[in-house]
Amino acid sequence: MVTPEEHAAHDTAAEKKIISDVEKYGFHVAIIPGDGYSPAFAYTIGLFKAYGYPELICFGLNQDLLHSVLWSGKELLDKQPRPDQCIGYPDFIGDYNVRFLTVDRDWYGYYFGYGIWFNQGIDFPALQIVWPDKQALYPWEEGFNPAWKAGQPLLDRNLDFRFREERNVAVFTTQQVLDGLPILRVIHEADGDWQFLCDTTYVLDDLKIVALEQLTKRDPTINELFQLNYGWQARRVVKAAEWQEEEYAAAEADEEEETAD
Repeated sequence: MVTPEEHAAHDTAAEKKIISDVEKYGFHVAIIPGDGYSPAFAYTIGLFKAYGYPELICFGLNQDLLHSVLWSGKELLDKQPRPDQCIGYPDFIGDYNVRFLTVDRDWYGYYFGYGIWFNQGIDFPALQIVWPDKQALYPWEEGFNPAWKAGQPLLDRNLDFRFREERNVAVFTTQQVLDGLPILRVIHEADGDWQFLCDTTYVLDDLKIVALEQLTKRDPTINELFQLNYGWQARRVVKAAEWQEEEYAAAEADEEEETAD
């Protein structure tokens, strides 16, 4: 586990690198690796302050390609500071065009961490560069490769449902939650299954299967956990409390089974 001192040292080094790159190149590219569930992504820092351009973000490609796409994006902004969001632009990824979307500021806190630090808040514009599948279809178009959909969240929409899964994906909850008890524990199992529990019962007869969207409508605060990795869980004492995330130990599952017996 990273100590507070190590975390502070990392932040200091990262901030120095960002300032240095902006002074030298006009902007910095922050690359965030994927974790097995959430996709890798990269975003620019400094385009707005240095040039008045929107910052750029792109998801789901390998790190070298993400870096290349953002540099190509900056070169396009040099010629066209306000890209037309209704057309595709070539010369980013092989023979495929990319499209631009305006990022809703409600997404900034999840993806522009150092960008928010550098700009001293969220008062800066941002565009998402979106790539198509091999059939040249984009994620919002019918027929887009479903296997690639989770790798490229669209940051101009879906504020009411942030999860990468489909809205109707089946998840586990309890009858007590459906009867009104708050969700106090969320488990994202290693196999991808989700559990949304009240933490008052582990009796199998109380388990229910519902569509995930049914629970986000009932309790929008669970949207905060849309990036919870496989094999992790989040807990809170009461509904108004902050979620505390931790790895989900198999021993806890065994303990729950013993309690149910």
